[in-house]
Parts: sequence; C-alpha cells; structure tokens
Amino acid sequence: MLRELAIRNFAIIEDLRIRLDEGLTIFSGETGTGKSVIINAVHLLLGGRAASKLVRTGAESAELEALFTIGADSTAADRMRENDFDPDEELVIRRVISAKNQNRVYINGRLATMQMLSEIAGTLASISGQHAHQRLLREEEHLLVLDRYAGLVPLREEVSALYHRIVPLMKERQDLERKAAEQERSRELLSFQRDEIAAADLQPGEDLSLEAERQRLRNAETLYRTVHDCVEELYASRGALVDRLGEVEKRLQKAATVDPPLGEWAESAGQIGIQIEDMAEQLRDYLTRLDLDGNRLEAVEERLDRLHRLKRKYGDTVESILERLVQIEGELSDLQRLGDQIADLDRQLASLREQLGARAEALSRQRSNAAIRLSTEVEKELRSLRMEATEFHIALTPTPPGDRAGATLQLEGAAVDATGMDRASFRIAPNPGEPLKPLNAIASGGELSRLVLALKAILADTDALSTVIFDEVDAGIGGEVAEVVGRKLADLSDHHQVVCITHLPQIARFGDHHFRVIKETRSGRTRATIQSVDRAERIREIARMLGGETITSAVMEHARELIDKDR
Repeated sequence: MLRELAIRNFAIIEDLRIRLDEGLTIFSGETGTGKSVIINAVHLLLGGRAASKLVRTGAESAELEALFTIGADSTAADRMRENDFDPDEELVIRRVISAKNQNRVYINGRLATMQMLSEIAGTLASISGQHAHQRLLREEEHLLVLDRYAGLVPLREEVSALYHRIVPLMKERQDLERKAAEQERSRELLSFQRDEIAAADLQPGEDLSLEAERQRLRNAETLYRTVHDCVEELYASRGALVDRLGEVEKRLQKAATVDPPLGEWAESAGQIGIQIEDMAEQLRDYLTRLDLDGNRLEAVEERLDRLHRLKRKYGDTVESILERLVQIEGELSDLQRLGDQIADLDRQLASLREQLGARAEALSRQRSNAAIRLSTEVEKELRSLRMEATEFHIALTPTPPGDRAGATLQLEGAAVDATGMDRASFRIAPNPGEPLKPLNAIASGGELSRLVLALKAILADTDALSTVIFDEVDAGIGGEVAEVVGRKLADLSDHHQVVCITHLPQIARFGDHHFRVIKETRSGRTRATIQSVDRAERIREIARMLGGETITSAVMEHARELIDKDR
C-alpha cells in the first residue's frame, strides 16, 4: 500500500508531501491545478520513463519518493529478494531526474536500475486513466484480463516457459541443418581429399630425403668414379697409401731399436693404416649401395612430383598436408555428429511440443469456460453502473500464424505463441438491437471508464495489486451514473487502497480521505500544493464542485447532505 508520497521540483510542484491511508482517497481541485502531475509522479515511481522537461524550470533536478508497505510473502518482496534487496515491512523508492538527463533510481537507499524498479514496483499499484482506457482498446490486453480473472496466469506462464524453451531449440536446429547442408555439399570433396592424401601414404620428412636421393641419383656416375678412385688410392692400387704407411711403420719400428721413442710414431702409423683400411671398406660398401639404375631416378622424380601436387593443394610441407588430413577427417566426423545432434534436438522438441500442446489446449478450454462467466459478470456490473441494456461478449479466436519467423509454432494445425493458442476480443453493444462490435469501434469515453471500473471490481479478489489509482474515471459521465460509479469505487476500496482524481461531487462524497490540489502564483512562479481537508473544508470543496465559483447557502446545504448521505 502507498503510505507516503514526496515530490520536489517536478513540473509545477515545488515541494509536496502526502500521507495516504487505506480506503478511498479523493483528489479534487480545479482544472489545471496539477492533479495529474501527482499521478505522473507515481507513474515514474512505478517504473515509467522520465524526461528532463519534467524538471521544474530553474531547478537542476526533480526528486520523487514513495513509501510502500509490503507483505513478506508478496510478489514485490519476492522480486526484491531476486534482485538482492532485503525486503522488510517497508519499501522506499526514490527517483532523481536531472535536467541534464542524468537520472538515478534508489530502492531502500541503494542505487538500482530501471529494470529492477520495473520488476519490483510493477506489482505495487496500477494507474487507470486515459492510458489505461486506451490499453483496453488494444485486443492484446483482453486475453490477459481474462486469464487474470480465471486464475489462469500460472498455466499461461507454463505455456510461455515451454514456448520460450522451444523457440531457441528450433533456431539451433535450423542452424545445425544449415551447417549440415553446407557441409553435405562438400562431403564428396572432403572424402576425395581424405582418400587422395591417405593413398599417398606420406611419411614426415619424406620430401627432404627424396630430394637428397634425387641429387645422388642424378650424379651417380660422377660419385661412383670419384669414390672408386679414392678406394684405389687408399688401398687397392699398387703403391696405395695403406701400403706406403705399412713401409713407414716398419722403418720406424727398426729405428726404434736404436731410439725407443720412435716406437710411438711407428704405432701411430699402424693405427692410421687401420683407419685408412676402414675408410676404404666403407667407401667400397658405398659403391655397392650406389644405385646407377635410371629406373630408380624416374621413381623418385615421380614421387616428388606427386608430393609437389599435394603441396600445391594442401600445404607447403608433408607435415602440413598430414595436418590437413586430420582436419578433413574431423570435418567428416562433424557431419556425423551434426546428424546425431539434430536427432537429439528432434527428440527434445517432440517432447516439448507435446507438453506445450497439452498445456495450450488445457488453457484454451478453461478460457472458453471463463469467457462465458466473465461476460456474464461484466454485464451484471455494467447494469449496476447504469448500462442496463449493454451486451458484453468475449470472442475467442485461434492464434493467427505469425508474420515473423518463430513468432508462432504450428502444433497439429493450430498456431501457438507465448500466450497460448487463443486471441480474445471484448465485444460490446451498448444499445438494444445493435450488433456486438469491438470496443474501439463504438465505445465512448464514459462507457470505457465504466467498463474499466467494472473489470477492476470483478478482478478485486484476484488482483495482487494493493493500490489502484483512477484518473479520469469520471470521463463522460455525470448525475446518477456518477453516484453509482462513486459507490462502486467505495466497494472496490474494501479490497484495495483506491486513489481517485475526480471533478464530480457525486464521486468525491464517497471518499474516506479527501485532498484538495491548489494552484497558486508566488513571486511570478506557479506552483501546486495539496491540502488534506477536514469536514468543514470538505463541505466547501464539495460545494465548489457542485456550484462552481458562486457558492450559495443552498449549495453548501446540498454539499452537506451529499457527505452525510449513506454510502
């Protein structure tokens, strides 16, 4: 419940503070005094959008503050906990609107975001004014009214949750299908590339070893002659180096008998001879392995040419070609996994679609029954509001297919979106003999005001809102009808805290509390103030509403009678 409202430097309000209580609170005052400015302030505190032009001229910022009492198990308390606020018995919301569009929101003294404000404050109060009347003309609002009346909001939320689980899964499936289609077109190419690389049976470093072998094969004869001649010089020819070293060894050994240190040199000569013999043996082995066959060179050239072609297609080295083979095998494996993923998504979607279909059908059946009951109750309420001959009907039609992809789902021929498989349209015939037509086709301002009030009265027991504010509820009505509307507001205040701005004394007389909004000019500046009126002041205010500027004793007496009249 709204307990206190403070407004500073907002439009024509300089500094205003109001304490509110349970029951029906009336705001009255002459046209243009600023009554609607107060309602606008409440709208902003409930999460409405602000603009710098709302700041009072000459001020740097406007400040709005509201104190609400909330229950520990209320929706507002739950939203506070979800946003890491500690709910207690009171909730203080403060907004600072800067002339430079630097706005701030505080909840219980802590800086908050607009999203937090909307989530928490959106469940505290509703404002039924011209904006609410216009909302009622939009058929998308009608289904929500019906669901709230029938207590179907939880089931509707189940449908919405299932719908919002299905839509992203469908998009994911479409993305996977598109990816699979793109890869499927390249499957043949990928398979060919895999087979081509695999058939080459590449070995790391193979290209480098083949290049070296080709170089040897191209110069095989020269290498053979050179190595053969070296073998001859070292070992095989007459007077070969190994033979001459043998003679050197013998002479040094003989001389060592005279000078023993020469024996070491003789030994060294013998070791060098052994090394030359080993070298000659290895060179002879090299000659046996040296391939002089031209067929081998041709085979090496062909292999290198094959590797060169693979390098042009898949990489600069044998290693990079092998890496590409691993990548290709991974892409081919992905195709198989994509198929498995799509099949898994299909199973999930089938289950969710079945659940959504069942919930949506149950919701639709209950809506059909509730539409009949609500239509009957609205007609009853409208009769009590002096619209005796009015017919009211709620037409339920199937949800049309969406214009945008994903806007609706098709379930066995029925379109379903986040609200279910129905559309609701309030139809009204204010006068006998007239056909039922949509509200926006025939409803007047007075009829809309009474229809809003009728719906509020019907929803009183199911509406979680603790505070209901009416602005322009008296639009287009007067006389006896105004009396009936006032009584209906009084009845509604048994369930909610009701705040009503009115120009009609027949409504104002039902107030449990009465405030008068006054506009005055001081030092060349206009400002609005508000006063809580006692009985005498209230009689005078009701008299002003009855008689205008001229207040006679008869008008005063009439005002007194109105106030004292039974509710």
